[in-house]
Amino acid sequence: MASTQASAKPMSEKQRLKLEKFTNKKEKQEQQKQQQPSGASKEKKIKKQDIPAVESKDWVESTPAGQRKILKSLDDDFHKAYLPKVVESAWYSFWEDQGLFKPQTEKDGSLKPKGKYVIAIPPPNVTGKLHIGHALALSLEDTLIRWHRMRQFSTLYIPGCDHAGIATQAVVEKQLARHPKDGKSKRQDFSRAEFVQLCQDWKEDYHQAINNTIRRLGVSVDWSREAFTMSPQLSKAVTETFVQLHSEGLIYRANKLVHWSCRLSTALSTLEVNQKELEGSTKLDVPGYDKKIEFGTLTFFKYPIEGSDQTLEVATTRPETMLGDTGIAVHPQDDRYKDFVGRTAIHPIIPGRKLRIVADEYVDRKFGTGAVKLTPAHDQNDFNLGKKHDLPFINILNEDGTLNSNAGPYAGEKRFNARYGVIEELKKLGLYTRQESNKMVVPICSRSGDVIEPLLKPQWWMRMEPLAKPAIAVVESGELVIRPELQKRQYLQWMRNLQDWCLSRQLWWGHQIPAYFVSIEGEDEGNDADDDYWICGRTEREAQQKAEQKFPGKKVTLRRDEDVLDTWFSSGLWPFSTLGWPDKTADLENYFPNTTLETGWDIIPFWVSRMIVFSLKLTGKVPFTEVFCHGLIRDSEGRKMSKSLGNVVDPLDIVDGISLDGLHQKLLQGNLAQSEVKNAEKYQKKVFPQGIPEVGADALRFSLISYAQSSGSDINFDIKTMYGYRKFCNKIYQATKFVLGKLGDDFIPRESSALTGMESLPERWILTKMNTAAKRMNQALEEREFARSTQISHRYLYDELFDIYIENSKSIISDGIPEEVRSAMDTLYTTIESGLRLVAPFMPFLTEELWQRLPRRPGNKTSSITIAEYPEYDSSFHDPRSEVAYELVLGCSKGIRSLLADYAVKDEGVAYIAPLNQMSHDTVSAQLSAIEALSGKTPVKISILKAGGTIPTDCAVFPVSADANAYLEVKNRIQDAAKEADKFKAKVDEARREHVDIDAIMAELSKVQDKDVNEARQSAESRKRDVEARLQALQATVTMFEKMKV
Repeated sequence: MASTQASAKPMSEKQRLKLEKFTNKKEKQEQQKQQQPSGASKEKKIKKQDIPAVESKDWVESTPAGQRKILKSLDDDFHKAYLPKVVESAWYSFWEDQGLFKPQTEKDGSLKPKGKYVIAIPPPNVTGKLHIGHALALSLEDTLIRWHRMRQFSTLYIPGCDHAGIATQAVVEKQLARHPKDGKSKRQDFSRAEFVQLCQDWKEDYHQAINNTIRRLGVSVDWSREAFTMSPQLSKAVTETFVQLHSEGLIYRANKLVHWSCRLSTALSTLEVNQKELEGSTKLDVPGYDKKIEFGTLTFFKYPIEGSDQTLEVATTRPETMLGDTGIAVHPQDDRYKDFVGRTAIHPIIPGRKLRIVADEYVDRKFGTGAVKLTPAHDQNDFNLGKKHDLPFINILNEDGTLNSNAGPYAGEKRFNARYGVIEELKKLGLYTRQESNKMVVPICSRSGDVIEPLLKPQWWMRMEPLAKPAIAVVESGELVIRPELQKRQYLQWMRNLQDWCLSRQLWWGHQIPAYFVSIEGEDEGNDADDDYWICGRTEREAQQKAEQKFPGKKVTLRRDEDVLDTWFSSGLWPFSTLGWPDKTADLENYFPNTTLETGWDIIPFWVSRMIVFSLKLTGKVPFTEVFCHGLIRDSEGRKMSKSLGNVVDPLDIVDGISLDGLHQKLLQGNLAQSEVKNAEKYQKKVFPQGIPEVGADALRFSLISYAQSSGSDINFDIKTMYGYRKFCNKIYQATKFVLGKLGDDFIPRESSALTGMESLPERWILTKMNTAAKRMNQALEEREFARSTQISHRYLYDELFDIYIENSKSIISDGIPEEVRSAMDTLYTTIESGLRLVAPFMPFLTEELWQRLPRRPGNKTSSITIAEYPEYDSSFHDPRSEVAYELVLGCSKGIRSLLADYAVKDEGVAYIAPLNQMSHDTVSAQLSAIEALSGKTPVKISILKAGGTIPTDCAVFPVSADANAYLEVKNRIQDAAKEADKFKAKVDEARREHVDIDAIMAELSKVQDKDVNEARQSAESRKRDVEARLQALQATVTMFEKMKV
């Protein structure tokens, strides 16, 4: 948060980036420092059990569904080592049965004092199984949900699925084509009701698979509130929205150009069309054609001018559209064509067709010939000019991509076959002149790969301009926050350039539009594009009544529009329709607006913008107060996930593991062409030569969360990273197992974790580290720094608790007096129990399994770690003096170990610790026995020098910090003093470079008066002191070795 002082100066973007770079570098250095082995690390740290001669697949869970898990002995073969399947079994049904995922409220049903925290899951499409991108989103969302639940918010996580109109219908039609049903291979072979039932059957199969994956990942949704976009309640919301907005004139009927997919026989929104850029002549595969079709070519030809032997040359990238030409446009100031304006050209192929030549400033005189052929019914720019100059609109295209009777001799031909036919005919007529390569953009259907055609068609549209303004205002004001900042800018840019939204889709699977065309007995059939002849109603009876009121005294009949609504129409209502809107429900009152929407950045224009628009219009509130956009997961080569590439990974294959052959078999179950299957197999062999090892849900979740940067940058998937975090899970498992063994069955924790005053220095150090980790974890999650939160928890558990404190506690527990032993055991319990709660939002199964094995403090009746309190910062544990003191102990022992290893000391070494001030002298003197114990197995005699005293000669140095240096006598252990001098000179150079970097950072930080940089500034100052001390010690050592040369 920025300083409130008048002199406060905000951080510039450049300064922010430098700070971020410095912070990341510092964290990495600290992590590397902490990951250096402690003195006992060369020994067996936490006793490792032999891998049991059992496998996960052999495990049979004996706990009845819904009951608390029956915990087997840790000496059982299946529990000697960490096996994800064993650990993860039984817990989810227990959580569900206990109602732990429902919002926790006060006894009177009111929200908890901290308020609500609500996420509505971005509903996955029912077209197939969840992929790794879904697993990323679910892991991030569930982390936030579990974190808030443990912090005692009334927490609601709403699950559900989207019917995914085009996607589902397309995949069902593909399945029919491959596997006909009762001899029927096309949608048109079925009645609408029959085909909808086929889609419903598909939905049921994949709906169950989706929910199974969500459960297997441990995602804590409230299943009692599960939603589906085509359920009766959500369909009611869709109908209400359409009827209301039509009555207000925001939804209207119009005959306009749409993006038409001939392959899918439906209109598409702009967002469902990919713009493929071509540098010039390029042949592309088009569905339905045996040969590739050429694009990016400008074809020149001439139109004869009526009443003369003159011609007017034009150019086009779509020669077949000349069959629909009704005019030619030139620039009014183009002297080449001023005599042609107002005259008429003769169509050379369509008898009787004449083209009026008009002047318009829109024409680019430099493009082509400067004369533009106009096809108003098949080009958006030509459409506008056609309207302006009152030209005829002639549609030449059937919905299946063949040409209709308006195309004259080409009627019935496929559009691109006609392209080549037209060119040949123009050559015969002597009107073809030439072709040139030309940059162009080809619109491609994102669903089918077909080339999109502009088609004039009566459709339903939504006016976006009046709806966009308030949706822009709430983001600009900060009422709704979009993170990261880049995505906020892109949202605003998108909203400021919104065009009206085409709502109609020529599908059978979806919400049929609640609009009815009115026919009046005794009168001519009205115009299908005329809004006046359309009535909207919540039911057909309501529509009938409205029609009779609109046309009093006349006999009317109604015909319902067969089209369905764009899928994103119903998805746009998701945040409030899932809570009961348009009904006034208790859920809507208590849990709307939602709190957070977590989603991929690529879906902002499709979905996020529409939810904001609909919510503000229909409820008067924002749909949520925060949008966090994660990056997209790409494969290890940085490519977007695609089934045809073979890089789409089922998260359950990572959880359970799968053989390479199993991955290949899955490819055959989909709709991939044989050529695509081969490519996919090739990639799988390269990346997963041994298949995918069993990783488990907890390690998968943790690794995905560790990838998620607050910047929203994309993520390159790597199974090796995930398997590495399985080893981290094993470390947690074995460490907790060790602690349980040390505590014993009779151990009863103290009533609270409050300090007793009996704690040793290592205890005070680890409790400070635990407290700091809790503070930083909460800050990181609050700031959506997911990757940093995993680093903080990993550092605390792995580097500080397991590798240092647990190791160092062994001697106290074994050899200490009873009071010391009890204190050490209390600290062991406090730090491991807190550590499990710290990572519980990331690793719900493992932490529950281990936490349930730990004893509870007297009076604590908490049934599950799911609802246990999340660790919070406690100032009583803050002990920076003890932290610094023990860090000095660790640094000195590390320095001696390092020197002994560098000089391969096997016999007794002679080492010195040189304190640089009296406080550090007092610390190392008091902790000498601990330093000796931590300095490894090699015999070494350690002496402590006076603060600031004379340094012994013939010694190599290990600079510990600004408080001390460690030295080792090496006179008789080196062969070449000059070589040693050079080695230390390199270290001097490295320290100087680091000093320059820190000075640069401090200079930048000094320009900013901001609370957010205070910690970074203090850290930089501390590191500067350390580096300066290091430089001094290294330079003195260089001088000493140079003297030894002489």
